[in-house]
Amino acid sequence: MSLVTYGSKPRAIDEIQRGGDALVRAIKVQVDTDDSPGQFILNGSADFLTVPTISESLAGRSVFFQLWPFSQGELNGGSDSFLDQLVDDPSAFRQRQESTLGLEDYLDRICAGGFPAVRVLPQKQRGRWFRDYVDSIVQRDIKDFSGAKKSNLMPKLLALLAARSANELIVSHIHADSGLSSRITTEEYIGFLIMTYLVHELPAWSANPTTKAKRHRKIYVTDSGLAAHLLQKTPSLLRRPTDPTRGMLMETFVVNELCKQLGWAKHEHLKLSHLRDRGGAEIDVIVETGDGDVYAIEVKASLSASLNDFKWIKKLDEQLGDRLKHGIVLYAGKRPLSFGPKFSALPISYVWQ
Repeated sequence: MSLVTYGSKPRAIDEIQRGGDALVRAIKVQVDTDDSPGQFILNGSADFLTVPTISESLAGRSVFFQLWPFSQGELNGGSDSFLDQLVDDPSAFRQRQESTLGLEDYLDRICAGGFPAVRVLPQKQRGRWFRDYVDSIVQRDIKDFSGAKKSNLMPKLLALLAARSANELIVSHIHADSGLSSRITTEEYIGFLIMTYLVHELPAWSANPTTKAKRHRKIYVTDSGLAAHLLQKTPSLLRRPTDPTRGMLMETFVVNELCKQLGWAKHEHLKLSHLRDRGGAEIDVIVETGDGDVYAIEVKASLSASLNDFKWIKKLDEQLGDRLKHGIVLYAGKRPLSFGPKFSALPISYVWQ
């Protein structure tokens, strides 16, 4: 197959995973013949490197970008530079003006998510869009490239993961409720959901690199609006003080925004992970630089912040000393607060404003 005569550069090919090896090998032949950059833009709704029907990786010939739903900065004209500011000068956050957003605003944003098509729909019509979106990925993408015999159970599996979003992924717990025949199948099907960007993972962090693999990763639904839909939550339901899902959806919302910023942060080699140790310490997000500097972030859905919210961050500070550069609690209040030279409570909106 020759692609030389088709279209002008760059040649854009959508849903590349459906073209299979024949198309990818033709692209490989073309770029090996003509090494000029930017000849092709290849899009896909599945992770190109993990699709089982494609064996060619285009290694050394391609650069990969993950396209997330819209970030809050894209939607609201913000800078989306929280990670860069965190590394450059975290104390400068305290000099910013008070946030104009409150808890109700955040809950509205959580349920709206970042898919462009959803945001223009009334609340009552969003459920249908999300159902069709999940069904199309399961029936068109996952079933086609995997041949999954029980793809009809995939929406149920996704809902089970949504109920555990922002929590450690314990496959045995998921499998017990999934209806799938074996734990191996459950792990495989979770992999398909990751491959098609419906969920993503946050690895565990440890000061000792050899212990990282022993700890559980966290699982997140990639879009907070989709997570809210799967949990059958609306802003009005989340406003109830007793709603048990508010905190996990808030963390899902914030972690997704931070993951998006990794794609354009000027500081290279930033890594996001989470901390949970045998002593009970839990920190939602650990930001680690290529030089080994560490920043700790906790996410709270409350309107106030106190010194007690820094309990585990302070414990980490005792262990790491100067290596921990700053600890931050992101909360639903409006004022930036200082709790010491390297501890700050900040409004959640500072992530994108």
